[in-house]
Amino acid sequence: EELVESGGGSVEVGGSLNLTCAAAEYIFRRCDTMGWYRQVPGKEHELVSSIRNDGTSTYADSVKGRFTISQDNAANTLSLQMNNLNTGDTAMYYCAAVTGAWEVCRNGYWGQGTQVTVSS
Repeated sequence: EELVESGGGSVEVGGSLNLTCAAAEYIFRRCDTMGWYRQVPGKEHELVSSIRNDGTSTYADSVKGRFTISQDNAANTLSLQMNNLNTGDTAMYYCAAVTGAWEVCRNGYWGQGTQVTVSS
């Protein structure tokens, strides 16, 4: 598979999780920006965080200061460290390509998702 997420689970408010995405090598080579999206039933995908191949990262306002994205090109992995989780973070989290020179990089690569559930 091209993108495989892991690390989701159930935690209590204030807890932490670290999501990891194992990527096929050619995706990192083709796509200059990778990201983590999340989705709750009935809503659109939300871009939580993205990272360019120069290390520049972006975060949704709701996760700034709590989430950290990182990319390891040698290991072909994308990670999302999530701290101080709250119930609003409950969602299915997806690893995906965001942009790149190849058209397929514009949201053409998606993982199967990993569920994060935060309970109070």
